[in-house]
Amino acid sequence: MSRVPRRLARYLFYSTNPERSGVTRWDITELGIVVFAFLCYFLVRGAVVDRTADAIHHARWIIDLQINLGVFVEPAFQRWVLDYDLLGRALNFVYFWLDFPLIAVVGLVLFWKHRRAYTLTRDAMLISGGMALLLYWAYPVAPPRFLPEWGFVDTLEVYDNLSYQAQSMQPFVNPFAAVPSLHVGWSLLLAAGVFVSTRNLLLRLAAIAVFVLQSISVVGTGNHYIFDGVVGLVVCAVALGAAVWLQRRGYPALGAVLARRAGLRRPAEQGRAEPRAAPSRPGRPTTA
Repeated sequence: MSRVPRRLARYLFYSTNPERSGVTRWDITELGIVVFAFLCYFLVRGAVVDRTADAIHHARWIIDLQINLGVFVEPAFQRWVLDYDLLGRALNFVYFWLDFPLIAVVGLVLFWKHRRAYTLTRDAMLISGGMALLLYWAYPVAPPRFLPEWGFVDTLEVYDNLSYQAQSMQPFVNPFAAVPSLHVGWSLLLAAGVFVSTRNLLLRLAAIAVFVLQSISVVGTGNHYIFDGVVGLVVCAVALGAAVWLQRRGYPALGAVLARRAGLRRPAEQGRAEPRAAPSRPGRPTTA
């Protein structure tokens, strides 16, 4: 086995083991690769921005659908939010800071303390991110803030002078990446990671609260329709199911293959002695 494939096999072997503990050079490599993967996600997502007509058309179709279903409450809800500056600023805080910054913090804690929960959450987010990129490309949707005729405004720009159209943010932002809403979906996956890692009631309630608040903030800030959040939940539920399958079936099978090809053992298996027969007592015959 050549040097490069063996290195790759060793990385895959250790990075897909949910039972590993401690921090090794393989884990440092993984952190770099995960950061690179998320950077690529934002760069690729930000590259598909030239289909304005399609995005507006799809947004109006979603509005018509919600009107027919009797759930087009976004304009009324945002008007209510705009009546209270403190509420608008609070929803801005939730939307911005309790998304990727919180994911990074919780991810590092899970990486250090609860490797199985980290692996599950990591895989679910990467899978859902890949699915979302396909949907962003195939079905661009303009968020509510692009439809001022309904009274929508961008509260991030109104209250915090933060615009996704700023030159410095354009390489990372696709203004038409409304469906699915990964703000909602990833907050669900974050809650799943917390539930897997701890039984602490306060931490679990906090995870649920973040999910609920994020689901509210995406509408209150004018960034998503209810439809977007529902699709985000479906995408992330499918991704979570795939991640669970990887934990239970995929990674054990992959580990066995890599072990045969690279002559490796899981860290949990290292130092595991073969069972030895108990010594027989002198003077007592053993029976077959």
